[in-house]
Amino acid sequence: MPPLEARHTHEELDDTPIVDKATYPLLGDWWFVLEYLEKGLIRECATHVAWMISATKGYAIKLVNPGGVEAWGSGRNIEGLDDPVPNFDVTPREIIRGLCKVNKMLNMPHTIHVHTNRLGQPGNFITTLETMETVSDMADERPVIHITHCQFSAFKGDDWSTLRSGAQEISKYVNSHSHVTLDMGQVVFTDTTTMTADGPWQYTLYEISGNKWINHDVETETGSGILPFRYRRKSYVHAVMWSIALELALLIKDPWKIYLTTDHPNGAPFTTYPRIISWLMSQKARERMLEKINRKARKRSLLQSIDREYTFGEVAVITRAGQAKALGLRSKGHLGIGADADIAIYNIDSRTVDPSRDYRKVRRAFKNAAYTIKSGRIVARNGVIVESIFGRTLWVDAVSSLDDETATKVSKDIEKRFREYWTIELENYIIPERYLRSPICIQPRRRSEK
Repeated sequence: MPPLEARHTHEELDDTPIVDKATYPLLGDWWFVLEYLEKGLIRECATHVAWMISATKGYAIKLVNPGGVEAWGSGRNIEGLDDPVPNFDVTPREIIRGLCKVNKMLNMPHTIHVHTNRLGQPGNFITTLETMETVSDMADERPVIHITHCQFSAFKGDDWSTLRSGAQEISKYVNSHSHVTLDMGQVVFTDTTTMTADGPWQYTLYEISGNKWINHDVETETGSGILPFRYRRKSYVHAVMWSIALELALLIKDPWKIYLTTDHPNGAPFTTYPRIISWLMSQKARERMLEKINRKARKRSLLQSIDREYTFGEVAVITRAGQAKALGLRSKGHLGIGADADIAIYNIDSRTVDPSRDYRKVRRAFKNAAYTIKSGRIVARNGVIVESIFGRTLWVDAVSSLDDETATKVSKDIEKRFREYWTIELENYIIPERYLRSPICIQPRRRSEK
């Protein structure tokens, strides 16, 4: 979420029924953050980030192509973690490490949520490995970094003609380290819309596809782009991308480390989840799709050598329990005492159905839940909405974990320079809690800054 556009974002979310919501303010290219980090002012940076999270009613720190989006404002991009950001004496590596430290200082419920540099470029799997390793020394009892839609960041090769999967190298790293989690970013062969804060990547897609392209610069905070796209089975590149996401999910041994996503809507709409679940649960279903894709991609795919098939329990982890744990939502993702009564019941008997053989039954069952229960109330039956209620908006009051002296100093700095950096008044920037339809405020626990 661009912080400047938080008000409109929350208005849209307030109109979205049933589901609970949370936003991730984009902070990896925000001038205040870059200035504090280039001066080594971690405490001040943490104070500003805390203010921003609370002011915009956000939930987690999002980094998209850190440093690269700021470079895109000058028509450039970042090629490596140690490339200096134009106009700032700071590198993507320092941004990632700095905001990881900030996240730990504020004890945010979720890790930093990172869209890597060089996303969508052949050979970027090396950047992804370096990104995960750059914060490995900050690991403690829980993960410290989440790599989002990892498929787009798991490319080997020197160009599009030599593109290959880097899933094996990334999964090997994740299997041997506990400080990182991923989500898949599965591609499905369909029409979709790509939208991201990674402006330079969207421009690359425009050059590749020739489709209409929208570029948007959000003042001094971030950028974005939108472009319609179609993933085709017979395209070598698209077929490799399809294979990579499944390879990641099947090669990473612990389902608590990788979660099912399509990076909706970039890889595919979330309505394709039932199809993806059937691929994960059935080698036969994967083989059937492999027969339909580009021949060169099929020969190079690692899927032909992978016989792992997900269980129903593992599907529950990668679609629900894992995400809840990663987000620090203790009342979600389980059926224990104190859990929210948010439950999906499917018309399938795991004791009698063999998902490996009957993958079509699995797909049909997950396509329409027999019952969807939200906060203890039945809101859908057999895929039909029977009651519309409004979910909650979760946000973190990160300011509550700060010391007063630094907070006062940073507050004065914000007030002094606000008119230089923004086109609106400070009073109109802050989103009051009463503006949200059904807010849930989360107070971080205090802990050491070490």
